[in-house]
Formats: sequence, structure tokens, C-alpha cells
Amino acid sequence: MESLFAALSGDFLGTPVYFWVAFITIVIALLVFDLGILHRDEHEIEAKESLLLYGFYVCIAMAFGAWVWFSRGAQSGLEFFTGYLIEQSLAMDNMFVIATIFGFLGIPRLYQHRVLFWGILGVIAFRAILIGVGAALVYQFNWILVFFGAFLIFTGIRMFRHTDDEEPSLEDNKIFQFLNKRFRITKELHGRRFTVRQPHPTTGQMVVWLTPLAVALIMVEIVDLIFAVDSVPAVFAVTQDTFIVYTSNIFAILGLRALYFALAAAMNRFRYLQVSLAIILVLIGIKICLVPFGYHVPTAISLGLTIGILAAGVGYSLWKTRNEPNISAEDHPETGKLEP
Repeated sequence: MESLFAALSGDFLGTPVYFWVAFITIVIALLVFDLGILHRDEHEIEAKESLLLYGFYVCIAMAFGAWVWFSRGAQSGLEFFTGYLIEQSLAMDNMFVIATIFGFLGIPRLYQHRVLFWGILGVIAFRAILIGVGAALVYQFNWILVFFGAFLIFTGIRMFRHTDDEEPSLEDNKIFQFLNKRFRITKELHGRRFTVRQPHPTTGQMVVWLTPLAVALIMVEIVDLIFAVDSVPAVFAVTQDTFIVYTSNIFAILGLRALYFALAAAMNRFRYLQVSLAIILVLIGIKICLVPFGYHVPTAISLGLTIGILAAGVGYSLWKTRNEPNISAEDHPETGKLEP
């Protein structure tokens, strides 16, 4: 018992092990609750259920952040909440890309939760690797924060140049083209299955085929990894504490995946949100560039600015599109089917 207590009291990446154990336990419990209880029987998730589930995840994240605040101090608590909000803000774009993927591949709402759930497992693993590498680089080479900041500023400026007339074309997407060329993919769904065994069109032998559900899962994972290249350095602008960066990322993504169905039901209503995200990226980029030179913008100011800019973007988008009917992912013009 004493040896177990000593092990839990030890440090891992600068944080007591019992903090990591508590976090992992909470995440596993949430995933089991999600799949084993809430969605044991697959069903279409409506906007109301999506919002309620999102509220539940937000409450869990707030409670965890409060625990960090009272056990590790106000600064750590502020850093957690700021990192959480930044990740939620920047991952919004990811949700709309996922909606486009589902629409293009013709994935019905009945099976979208299955893809998002298994996608979370990949996120947990890939974010751990990405954040671990980022933390090691920052620890060894503090000047790399300037590179991170410049990259975020560049990305934010590029987002400003995006026009409303530009529609994502998944048919021309390199990831989709690679998968379609290298793997055997069925043109139709096979229920909730990711793979099926079917005869080879040439040899007649029974071989494994990917279904559109598997293609959606692979593309969602890759898209999340691409978006993480923006969001992870942004959280490093707030703190270099690996525990805070990782936990705020995972809690934010869990919540957003729950919110996805509400967002996807009215994806056109958030058309102008990208401007807010671009501003947030540029400001965070400037903040992170200043860190190696000894200039630190207070975390409370970062949190306040992020909340204000995001709220302005959401509010303006909803007001500007108030007379437009909701357009869901299924109604998106990019909806299509896999070509043989």
C-alpha cells in the first residue's frame, strides 16, 4: 500500500501521477457511459439530445477545471479553462469539415455517432503523441515558440482570405483520392460495419473491402490530426504544462463531438464564424511569439479576449443568417457517393 501511494504521489511530466490517473479514469468512464448506456442502441441523434449531451460534457470539464484550480492554484485553473476554450474555438472548423465528409460519403445520421466515437480513440492517442513531441521541443528549444507563433499568424491570415463562394471539394481531396486508389471500397454501406468480405472483381476470391463508414473514419482521423497542428501550438501559447495542454484538448474535443449533431443540423448559420477564428489565431500567434523574449500576456486577458471574439463571431453569424432556413450536412451540395 505504501509503495502504491508513493507511486501515485510521484511525478510524470511535471504532474503528480494521481492527476493523470484521475483524468484517464474520467475519460474512460465517459466513453463507457456514452457507448454502453446512452448509445447502446444506435439511433439518430437530434439537435436537442446533442445540446444536452454537450452541456453534460461541459459540466464535467468545468468540474475538472475547478479541481485543477483548487488543487494546483488559480494560475493552473485559468490556463486549463483558457486552453479548453481555445481548443473548442479552433476545433469548430473541424466540425464543419466532418459534416462535409459525412455528406459527401452519404453517411446517414444513424451511423455518424459510431464514426465519431471510434474517432475519439484515435484523437486521444494522436494528441498524446503530438503534445508530447511539442512539449519536448519547447523544453529543449524555447525559441521554437516563435516558429509556432509565426505559423499561427500565417494560418490566421490565410483564413481571412477564404471567401464564402469557396466550397470544399472532397472529390479533389488528396486523402480521398489516395484511399479510393489504394483500397477496395464498396460503393454502398453495409449497416454499421467498417469492413466486409466480398469477392474480388477479377479473381473472384473473397477479400476484405472497406465500407464508406471506414473511409469516413480514416478521413475524420486525418482531418483532426491536420487541425491539431494549429490548435496544439495555440494552447502552448497559454501554458507549457503538458498536463494542462493535453487534458484541456481532450475535454474540449469530447464536448465538441457531442455538439456536432446540433452544429451539423444548421451548418450554414455559422458562416461568418471563420473570421473570429482567424482573429483568435493571429492574436494567439502574436502572444506565443512574445514568450521567448520575456513578454507574457496575462492568461486572464487571453481568456477574456477569446470569449469575446468567439461570442461576437457566433452572435454575428446567427444574426446575419437569421432569415435563412437551416441547411444540414445531408442537404449540402457536396453530398455524393463513392465512385467505383
